[in-house]
Amino acid sequence: MIEERNANSFSGWLFRPGWLALLGVTLWLTAGEVVFHGRTPTLTGILGVPLTVLAAKGFIVLPPNIGAVLTFFGRYAGSLREDGFFWVNPLCVRQRVSLRVNNLNTPILKVNDRAGNPIELGAVVVWRVADSARAVFDVQDYAAYIATQSESALRAVASSRWYDGDEQGRNSLRADLDAVSEALAETIQEHVALAGLDVIQARIAHLAYAPEIASAMLRRQQAAAVVAARTQIVEGAVGMVRLAIEQLEREGIVHLGEAERIRLVGNLMTVLVSESETHPVIAVDKASG
Repeated sequence: MIEERNANSFSGWLFRPGWLALLGVTLWLTAGEVVFHGRTPTLTGILGVPLTVLAAKGFIVLPPNIGAVLTFFGRYAGSLREDGFFWVNPLCVRQRVSLRVNNLNTPILKVNDRAGNPIELGAVVVWRVADSARAVFDVQDYAAYIATQSESALRAVASSRWYDGDEQGRNSLRADLDAVSEALAETIQEHVALAGLDVIQARIAHLAYAPEIASAMLRRQQAAAVVAARTQIVEGAVGMVRLAIEQLEREGIVHLGEAERIRLVGNLMTVLVSESETHPVIAVDKASG
């Protein structure tokens, strides 16, 4: 792999006066000979024209966060990463590379989570070029490369976790978005380090069940919520019934036999747990009837 290194460069402001002087001499030896003396331009003036043009090609202006990769007759000659006005070897071929931060929105992918449920998810990847030489020479198109690798990493991370977590609620895609984003960023970084790219951040932008199972999963979630709510209600009702019976007997308000205790428990549980209007069960004395 080619490692990035600084190219040999000089301040363009230092070379500009020399180039202007060369331009003036060339114009004097060519156009000046014709206009003022009516003579044919000298050989020195004729050779100075391509030399002046060639020297002018060495000037390069780079705005902030724009780099340039230089190659000299097919060999890597170094990179420029600083902004400013420079003069480099005019025979070098220059390729500009953006060093700015980029956002990549992956398409919405349909994958299977660890339980085999089809889900849809997409991500936003924030990245930039860290090594311009690798980005230019080690891959064909670094922008397309990170897009493909991001989709592959997204599939890998999604297939290693459950949408709602396992039986203990761990490794959840929906509930552990921070951990998922961290794992996604690390996975993408491992894949794109070859291309000299730096992943700054990766986060889930879209996460949902696939349409074909969305309604069924919604009903399952609603059923689980109802069961959890009912469990909490029953636990609270049992505790209230226990406290009521203990307080009645402790204060001597009533003395309950086994049958009365059962009826009281039934009435209290019916009142506390039922969602509709309740009517207590009243024992009827058969002897008096």
